Amino acid sequence: MITKPATAGLSSAGSGIPFNRPSFEGREQVYIAQAIANGHISGDGPFTKRCQAFLEKALGVPRVLLTTSCTHALEMAAVLLDIRPGDEVIVPSFTFVSTVNAFVLRGARPVFADVRPDTLNLDETRLEPLVTERTKAIVPVHYAGVGCEMMAIGKIAARHDLTVVEDNAHGLFGRYRGRYLGTFGSLAALSFHETKNFSCGEGGALVVNDPALADRADVIREKGTNRARFLEGRVEKYTWVDVGSSWLPSDLLAAFLYAQLESKERILEKRRRVWERYHQMLSGWAAERNVLLPVVPKGCLHSYHMYYLILPSPRCRAALIRHLRRRGILGVFHYQPLHLSEMGRSYGGKPGDCPVTEHVSERLIRLPFYNNLDADSQDRVIRAIREFPWNGT
Repeated sequence: MITKPATAGLSSAGSGIPFNRPSFEGREQVYIAQAIANGHISGDGPFTKRCQAFLEKALGVPRVLLTTSCTHALEMAAVLLDIRPGDEVIVPSFTFVSTVNAFVLRGARPVFADVRPDTLNLDETRLEPLVTERTKAIVPVHYAGVGCEMMAIGKIAARHDLTVVEDNAHGLFGRYRGRYLGTFGSLAALSFHETKNFSCGEGGALVVNDPALADRADVIREKGTNRARFLEGRVEKYTWVDVGSSWLPSDLLAAFLYAQLESKERILEKRRRVWERYHQMLSGWAAERNVLLPVVPKGCLHSYHMYYLILPSPRCRAALIRHLRRRGILGVFHYQPLHLSEMGRSYGGKPGDCPVTEHVSERLIRLPFYNNLDADSQDRVIRAIREFPWNGT
């Protein structure tokens, strides 16, 4: 029997409201039992193939490979692009460390780009001056599941013969100009971490949009061997043919994930209702207090991944987090500027390089958001925010 996780770190007279809570959509246990009965719980079993086929059909892409995490999908992308020491990769400073680490592990130097003040996505208007003769790739991150300006980014990449790798950890089934996020770059990475819209606890996928990379992607995912070709009957035996690692998730995780994917429409509808209720109920309150809310530009259909507020000052954010916690509600900050981290500074990052990132990272708070956040709990969050003793600082 699946039980709800305990709410940690909250003090309240009633039950606490966590920032995130894993959701179970109905058939996870059934499919896990089937995977066990199949006698195949290692990687690339029947449920892995079902997940990959589902995503390939839904997104209209030639190849999807499940991985053990989005981090590993990005690492696979770096290997596929033959990233080497001395290469440069342009990444937003306002992102999770995996976006950068995947390329740094191959010896690349990260070149940190600032984000737009509206969507918090890579600022395409400030991108081209960062390109040098050493640049190999651009890695746009679709923050909160809202699409980057992929047309502009794609044109810049084409002008300089660069590869685009989309970090689409937040944006599965979001769209930009009618086209799914994760289908613009040569490669894209997806996340199925516990905090994502579709989850198996830990997991990810590499979307291979360039067919020329598909065969090699199979090889590096299988420890650098041509085992996948062997299983398909294309070679008589398999052997070591390239660099690689073991990036295959257990079929037990794939079974859990498949139950989530087949509930795609229900999950997206649940999340849409949560996002829109926050937006409707907080818009007036925010406008009166100079609090910024998420922006979804025309032409974007986002994935309803998160809801956040950008407060007028760091002090105000800290006070709101404490206020919510006293009421048993967990609101949390998000990314810290990577260019100002210890590692970022070692690559030359310094204050003032990415002013929007530096400003937003000190003021942004994410609100509780998960598939099964019920209306009563959400109203409790909204009420607590409205009751926050505002002094404007």
